[in-house]
This record gives sequence, C-alpha cells and structure tokens, in this order.
Amino acid sequence: MPSDQVLFRELSFYTLAHPDPAFLHQNSFDAFTAQHADAGTRPIAVAFALIGLYLHLEKNFTGRQVQLAHMRMARRRKQWPRFLLPTQPASITVAGVLAAAPSPARDAMISAWCAAVWGVWQPSRPQIAALAKSELDID
Repeated sequence: MPSDQVLFRELSFYTLAHPDPAFLHQNSFDAFTAQHADAGTRPIAVAFALIGLYLHLEKNFTGRQVQLAHMRMARRRKQWPRFLLPTQPASITVAGVLAAAPSPARDAMISAWCAAVWGVWQPSRPQIAALAKSELDID
C-alpha cells in the first residue's frame, strides 16, 4: 500500500483541480498536517492546521477564507505554541477519503475527515480558540 504522503499527493491532484471556489485543498491540507503531526513537526504547521480546522468546522470558513486567515497570521506572529499530541488516531485517513469516488461523495469525505481529525484534537480546542481570537480577532 502506498504511504500516506503518496496518497495525499494523489488527493491533492483532485483538490487542486477542483472547480469549487471554496478551495477544498486547504481543508484537506490542514487535516493531513494535523493528523500526521508528531514531536518533530514545526509548531507553525500544527498551529495553522488546527486553526484552519477550527475556522472551517466551527466558524464555517471556506478553505479560501482559511487560506487568507493563514496569510494574515503569517505576517503577525513569529513564534507559535506547541500543542499536546492526540492520544488516539482519527477514524478517517487520507486512504479513506480516496476510497470515495471523485465526486460530491469524496468532497463529503474530506469534510468528514476534517471533523474526525479535529475531534482527536479537542483537548487543545480552548488553546486554539484563544489563539484564533488573539491572532485574528475571531470569537
């Protein structure tokens, strides 16, 4: 079986070519980054991925709006906090997303994947919400 990185590249072909202006690629990128975070992952990558999932799932931001928020954050802060890694894996992986046919079914799987990944990071939710408020003035 191909590695998750190889599978994510395959999914990226789909999301980057997707005609929806909501920009699903950002959501899938954030889910992948948060799901594969480990002690060696740069704090900025984890912070951006988690804030992206928070904005998308709890504040109804599109992927494009999340991308713009990431750009704003990158101009402001230079040091990012570390977060406690989840103790359990998310129930959906990139392989599960790719198992759905390229269609609205796959788009729905991307959303479900985002929710599953965000779910395992819930202990960090208060810290993420506070960071979104301080960096982006989003309640």
